[in-house]
Amino acid sequence: MTPMRAVARRFKDRTAAGVALARELEQRHLKPPLLVLGLPRGGVAVAYEVARELNAPLDVMLVRKIGMPGQPELAIGAIASGNIVVREARIEQNMPELTETFETLVGAERRELERRERVFRAGRPPLALKDKTVILVDDGIATGSTMLAAVRAARQAGATAIVAAAPVTSAEALGLIRAEADEVVVVQVPRLLFAIGEWYEQFEQLEDTEVSRLLALHGNHP
Repeated sequence: MTPMRAVARRFKDRTAAGVALARELEQRHLKPPLLVLGLPRGGVAVAYEVARELNAPLDVMLVRKIGMPGQPELAIGAIASGNIVVREARIEQNMPELTETFETLVGAERRELERRERVFRAGRPPLALKDKTVILVDDGIATGSTMLAAVRAARQAGATAIVAAAPVTSAEALGLIRAEADEVVVVQVPRLLFAIGEWYEQFEQLEDTEVSRLLALHGNHP
């Protein structure tokens, strides 16, 4: 059962959020071998702390949000490695004119996904997901599109069990992800969630160099 905090609280930063999330995960006694995958960029900072606390290998799950034209923060879908595409069905139903635009946006974001893979991996192969309990970590889940794409990519890659984890998530996204992940672990589910950054005292944007540094810093990364 996913914990629901009686009193909502803000996290100091992604490091503190990662430690809090790791404590929740430790209580689950997940079946080894474990593999922690951070969703870039902010999710990697949280995942770094989770992997450190759980003494598990760390890697990155390449995903990209597809933002609404003119409102890039509003997700209308997401893509992930392995040609995984998730569409926000509700938005598409209400705005059918987005269908053609969506395909154009997917093409642009796929190029960015490939660029990030080159930068983050620096020629290293991804860690194998087959026969592992994969913990997918983001710094927060608003619509659920990005995490859902990650879950499907992990399933396609042969993970034995998939755990979606985040310090904070919306109730709507929680229900969406529970339908496909084997388990969802969060620290809190506020009644209203407008922006992930509202739940952090410090929520600076992470750059590619910081993501690469964290991946290289973790001793279990190849």
